[in-house]
Amino acid sequence: MTMPNRRIQPKLALVMALLTTVASLLTSCTDPTETGGGTPTASSGGDSKGLKIGSLLSNTGDTASIAQPLPNAIKMAVDTVNSCGGINGAPVTLISEDDQSDPSAGASAMTKLTEVDKVSGVVGAFGSGVSTAAADVAAKNKVMMISPGSTSPVFTERAKAGKYQGYWARTAPPDTYQAKAMAQLAFKKGFKKVATIAINNDYGVGFEKEFVAAFKGLGGTVTNEAKPTRYDPKATTFDSEVKAAFEGKPQALATIVYPDTGSLLLKAAYEQGLSKGVTIMLPDGAYSPKFPDQVGKTADGKFIIEGAIGTVPGAHGKALEDFNKKWLATGKPLTSYLQHSWDATALIMLAAQAAKTNTGEGIASKVREVAGGPGEEVSDLCQAITLLKAGKKINYQGASGNVDLDAQGDVIGTYDIWQVQPDGTLKTIDKVSFETAKKVEAKPAK
Repeated sequence: MTMPNRRIQPKLALVMALLTTVASLLTSCTDPTETGGGTPTASSGGDSKGLKIGSLLSNTGDTASIAQPLPNAIKMAVDTVNSCGGINGAPVTLISEDDQSDPSAGASAMTKLTEVDKVSGVVGAFGSGVSTAAADVAAKNKVMMISPGSTSPVFTERAKAGKYQGYWARTAPPDTYQAKAMAQLAFKKGFKKVATIAINNDYGVGFEKEFVAAFKGLGGTVTNEAKPTRYDPKATTFDSEVKAAFEGKPQALATIVYPDTGSLLLKAAYEQGLSKGVTIMLPDGAYSPKFPDQVGKTADGKFIIEGAIGTVPGAHGKALEDFNKKWLATGKPLTSYLQHSWDATALIMLAAQAAKTNTGEGIASKVREVAGGPGEEVSDLCQAITLLKAGKKINYQGASGNVDLDAQGDVIGTYDIWQVQPDGTLKTIDKVSFETAKKVEAKPAK
């Protein structure tokens, strides 16, 4: 998922550095159960020689409604490992930062984590725009960065070009696959004519291009292929964009959006009477429980996007049941990307144990091996650590999936198909696997 660029105050980096100095003086007076604000959580253990990892996720900003719960899954993984002895004989320290859903803020926060806090691995970011900015900082400082939600295809190409030097990976599959999954969904629904509208950034444009190619490959037509409809991430009105998208009278609209701008766009389409009888298709970028409310209701009290369907990276790993039990015991609802966040944290810790060192170089050298190399398949973190301490190799089976990282740090996963229900909730109704892309038997409607 990619976020639009926004400026932050140019003195932010200096201010953050000063605040960090002050915070270090006050650490002994800080409630150890706090999260965020750059303060170590209860998982820290206070051992400066132990593994230090950071989380860089959106507590505020455009993707906050999706990303806010994720640091809790990261902390749960760290607490689990610390309960069975930590990594390399010492407790793991967790330091959390808010990237504000903003690339500039994310880069500044990553600079703090890598150069001030001296972490060796970072779970994050969520938005691809933030990860784009932060990954350069991580690679420069030889810190392993694993994103649980940045899905833009651009990372694959940059990794192939050697830009990240092996210090980048993600537990959510890239939109190269999700776009194909959405194309499959449209095809299986019998749609022959589909239009697209996308946020004009790496996430939106990358997803759109992959979707168009995949849907055409299945025999479909994209009505606005010759002149794609893309909108400015900073826009607040969308009347001309929605008019252009619906001109070709599509049966469905692949709407590659984020919650804030996407809700305004779909509301505008409804108010112009353009979306009547057209199925709205949505990606993971709009998979927020708040999204139907943001779009609004009709005069008779129905949700405007009732019946809309979408895709989101699913969680179907061998550790899923155990993770869900742990999470539900906290009393918090299960949301998307929690399992991906747990797995990203697990890989960093297990790689450090496999390397027998708490350095970023060590983690990067072993992360692909513990994720999918030859070794005993194991999904329990404490059991995995025990095996590694005994000098054995493991193949970690995660909660989100098997998390087998390829040379570019990508995974192949399944996608949940979700639908907006009459009461405004988002319900998973099916799943689709990229690996079955060529097995679709439905025929496009005429």
